This record gives sequence, C-alpha cells and structure tokens, in this order.
Amino acid sequence: MSQKAVFYHAGCGVCVDAERQFAESLDASRFNVEIVHLGETPNRLAEAEKAGVKSVPAFVIGGQPYHINFGANLSDLK
Repeated sequence: MSQKAVFYHAGCGVCVDAERQFAESLDASRFNVEIVHLGETPNRLAEAEKAGVKSVPAFVIGGQPYHINFGANLSDLK
C-alpha cells in the first residue's frame, strides 16, 4: 500500500527544480504523490498551513512536513 505524499509549491524556480528532483522521482510503489501548485490553487493554502507547511517547496508525508530549500514563505502567497 502506498503512502500519500503531498508536494506543495508556488511555481518559482526553486519549486520547479525541487519538483523535478524529488516529487517526480519518488518510488510510485511506495508513494502516491499529489502535486499542489499553490499559485494556481490558493484555496489550498489553509490546508498546507494546517499540515505545518511554513515555506515552499515542501512535502507532507505521513502528516509530517518536510521543507526543501527555500522558495517562498506561505504568508507571501496570501
């Protein structure tokens, strides 16, 4: 059974690079990856915040946020 992984990003260069490096390379037999572009779906900002995301790009896997590099604060996207 695969574990859900949500990759939140804002479309910036750092985010796009992280998507290529990490989100697209996760083992599909282990992870069901959902990619959420917060610039295109701002209605999901509250969801990301509730999950503990402080900046993007970030993964939430098993309820735990994992921040990758730094693209933008979540507050900058509001």
